[in-house]
Order: sequence, then C-alpha cells, then structure tokens
Amino acid sequence: MNIFVARLSSKTRSEDLERLFSKFGEVTSSKVIVDKQTGFSKRYGFVEMPDEQAAYEAIEKLNNTELDGSQIVVKMSVPTHRKKTRRRRNEPGNAK
Repeated sequence: MNIFVARLSSKTRSEDLERLFSKFGEVTSSKVIVDKQTGFSKRYGFVEMPDEQAAYEAIEKLNNTELDGSQIVVKMSVPTHRKKTRRRRNEPGNAK
C-alpha cells in the first residue's frame, strides 16, 4: 500500500520516514519529495508497505502525530489519475 505523508518538517529525510513506519511492519520504500530546482523538501512524501494491515495500523497510529517538530498528516495515497478524473467531474460545465 502506498501511504501519503504531509506537513513534514524541512529536516525530515526519507530515512526518517522509513525508521518511523518500520515500527509497524516492512517498508519497501520511503521518499521525501524534493524540489528539483532548489533541492529543498516539498514537505511531503510517500511510504510503501506491502502488508495492508500494517499500513492501515501505521496510518491510524501516526496521523496527527509529531515528527521532527511538525504535526504530520498520514493517509492512504490516491493515484494521480484518479484525482484528475475526480476534479474534472466536479468542474463547472462537467456535471452529468
């Protein structure tokens, strides 16, 4: 399961996310998203966990907790193509 983590501290690194989420189970990947031009954190990231039950537990236990001085938001990631589709349906003139 892919997990979205937002409101990260600018200090938080991918390794920090892996360490935090591994308390709940195996982490196959973790990545803090970085601005390509500036090299600074965009203050959000993703964690991939193969065990859905462990992922749901991590989401439940870590959402609205503190990491590196910031209160983080943790939720299941929604694929980008689904977000765009949903937005198009809700735009004026696209009502059915």
